[in-house]
Amino acid sequence: MKIVFMGTPDFAVASLDALKNAGFDIAAVVTAADKPAGRGQKLSESAVKKYAVEHGLKVLQPLKLKDPDFINELEQLKADLQVVVAFRMLPEVVWNMPPKGTINLHGSLLPQYRGAAPINHAIINGEIETGVTTFFLKHEIDTGDVIFSAKTAITDEDTAGTLHDKLMHIGADLIVKTVKAIDGNTYTEVPQPMNAELKAAPKIFKDFCDINWNQDLQTVYNHIRGLSPYPTAFTSLNGKNLKVFKVEKDFTIPTQTAGTYETDGKTFLKFATNNGYIKLLELQLEGKKRMMVDEFLRGVRLVD
Repeated sequence: MKIVFMGTPDFAVASLDALKNAGFDIAAVVTAADKPAGRGQKLSESAVKKYAVEHGLKVLQPLKLKDPDFINELEQLKADLQVVVAFRMLPEVVWNMPPKGTINLHGSLLPQYRGAAPINHAIINGEIETGVTTFFLKHEIDTGDVIFSAKTAITDEDTAGTLHDKLMHIGADLIVKTVKAIDGNTYTEVPQPMNAELKAAPKIFKDFCDINWNQDLQTVYNHIRGLSPYPTAFTSLNGKNLKVFKVEKDFTIPTQTAGTYETDGKTFLKFATNNGYIKLLELQLEGKKRMMVDEFLRGVRLVD
């Protein structure tokens, strides 16, 4: 079975690598165009492109997915199946092209957490379980018939970063299982329930990352770890933006207003919520590098 793989970030590389190691014929890899990055604005290649080039795979980088030249080149590959992991929304002319269809890997247990940021929102909402799902693409985003899913626990210490890595590897295994089932025609498509009470996972914008200290301790804690390390929760410290990467809970009942901070100027910095404190462990002040709290306090005067 001939496969065209579509993906861009590290999350997708694991699935591409698993398919290649399983012996599937990767006819081509479709990924994002190179983009200027960094101070020198040098062209940066996607993680998927780097992998593909290293392993001698054909790479396509269309600027527009409806470009006639790209569509023609895709048709000439005569792929049996397309596999999409962490890529752009596809036009129907692309996803409807292969005879065996186009499958997608999504970072949640569908139909829950459809959208661009399922990993972040699952943690932010305090879920204790999530997973990955493979499904066939159709018109409405993340609504296609489910092929397989795999579950994993979310611990109280998980961040978006650690959960991302867990799901990346679970997802790679599930992609291989799914492609093998399609190749052997040993799968059953299950329509997603239409009447389920759904939780969404929309794209996250900057204003959503601003920490609301007036909420309860667990809610603030979930918000911070659900945005770590990216796009990162932040607050204001003496008029400057302070990104917060790693924290722990302090169940001491605050004696001051939520959002007020306490510090000994040496080892700890904590902010009051409405029923406890959030102790900052790893942070980054505007204009500075990311660092641990003790290093940060050595360079910033917060107490007289």
